[in-house]
Amino acid sequence: MQEDHPSCTVATAPVRRILHIDMDAFYAAVEQRDDPALRGLPVAVGGGGPRGVVTTASYEARAFGVRSAMPGAVARRLCPGLVFVRPRFDAYRAVSRQIRAIFLAWTPLVEPLSLDEAYLDVTDAARGGPPAMAIARRIKDEIRAATGLSASAGVSFNKFLAKIASGLAKPDGLSVIRPERAIAFLAALPVERFHGVGPATAARLRAHGILRGADLQARAEAELVALLGRSGGYFWRMAQAQDDRPVEPERRRRSLSVEETFAVDRRGREALAAEVEALAETLAERLRRAEFRGRTLTLKIKLDDFRILTRRTTLPHPVADAAEIRTIATALLDRPGPPSRPVRLLGLGVSIGDAEADARQLALAL
Repeated sequence: MQEDHPSCTVATAPVRRILHIDMDAFYAAVEQRDDPALRGLPVAVGGGGPRGVVTTASYEARAFGVRSAMPGAVARRLCPGLVFVRPRFDAYRAVSRQIRAIFLAWTPLVEPLSLDEAYLDVTDAARGGPPAMAIARRIKDEIRAATGLSASAGVSFNKFLAKIASGLAKPDGLSVIRPERAIAFLAALPVERFHGVGPATAARLRAHGILRGADLQARAEAELVALLGRSGGYFWRMAQAQDDRPVEPERRRRSLSVEETFAVDRRGREALAAEVEALAETLAERLRRAEFRGRTLTLKIKLDDFRILTRRTTLPHPVADAAEIRTIATALLDRPGPPSRPVRLLGLGVSIGDAEADARQLALAL
């Protein structure tokens, strides 16, 4: 078990006990469990072809630098002995249901983030019962007994810190960030470790001398908002350990999308329109099965040089019919026109619109 770092008091409301449970290399671990021949080998779940992408890499593969979302060709260069396995989502969903049942036996306050991770609010379970850290340890043990797989757990008093804690000692880790140590822990944390800070945001922060949480803590909230927009306020609050977001078991889905990476680049309106039509049919079926309705339709276009174009429009009514999706998506393709460069991926998605989306109808963003 890994503990956090030096002590510093932070004023809080009544303390919650939040867990973040994250399965270790989940898809790859399921494959290694189910096929003993894969155990101990560097394994990547995903496509190993010229256009394939790594979905999950085993820890043996990660030792070579193989990571999720990496092109398969790059992964093979880094790890010549890499074994690619096609994903089996039915198997992953079945294991995820087993894990979810374990969570729910402890608390009804479970917020799934994906098949392999979730937040749990165990405040009531810990009140008069075992401490939150003991609950996390028992959940890890129950997951291993039921599935043969390992999970890492983070324990803290808010979601942001619990998620950071779960990544401190992977794989099979258990880490806690206590309220009295939160500010000092965050002060020492590099900005890249703040959940939601990607490479571009990190570069902008570093350009302004903001390297660690202590630098975020020292700046005024308004200064960070001016620098990063609304997300600047979010990062300022997180650096102050201020995160009152509840664990939401019925968290509302905000988007649903489908996409296709082509084995051979597509070029020209006719070829792209045919792909848009196929995606519209797939998206409509997924919307129907998920019973999801949204007003904003987005067309994603990834070019051969990996630049991404995003075109969207927000309608006055929910969109779900395949014919309507096809018509609108084709209009987005035509405004301002199909790209002149070859296209390696197309995607279509429906989301819940907001005022900002309404104001940016048919906007083109690079």
